[in-house]
Amino acid sequence: MTVSVQRRLAAPIDDIWAVIDDTSRYAEWVDGALEVTAHHGAATVGRTYSERNRTVGPLTTRSEWTVRKIEPRSLRVDAGTGFAPLHDMINTFRLETLGVEATLMTYRVDCRVGLGPLGRIVAPVLEKSLSAQFERSMAALENVVHAERGIDQAGGR
Repeated sequence: MTVSVQRRLAAPIDDIWAVIDDTSRYAEWVDGALEVTAHHGAATVGRTYSERNRTVGPLTTRSEWTVRKIEPRSLRVDAGTGFAPLHDMINTFRLETLGVEATLMTYRVDCRVGLGPLGRIVAPVLEKSLSAQFERSMAALENVVHAERGIDQAGGR
């Protein structure tokens, strides 16, 4: 299963990257990440970080992510575990400059849905849910960057 969502963020790529690159900050903007329980600061290929995540209702899970690839200001690829029935999870953040004050972000996950034949039934529901989570995450990321830059929601200072 692949879920990919794009969004134009009203912020410079350097400001977006500064937040994405910091593994300690995911609970600030990633929808479903309740807390980062272990991190290494700036993303480093081969290093891991851990989170406590919301699943369904009051249920939570613990996930571990390994940074697989970094192209500064452009691409992050991490592999994650702990999201059953999702397996072989690969998370990708891709950024493109759209001008001085705008960035195009693509938030994508590739994974395998377990549960045998039931997985084919569950997959469309998961795709819709993940797409909505990615949208909320990118909106929250934009808000975090704006707050740090002293910009209110209307775009003024």
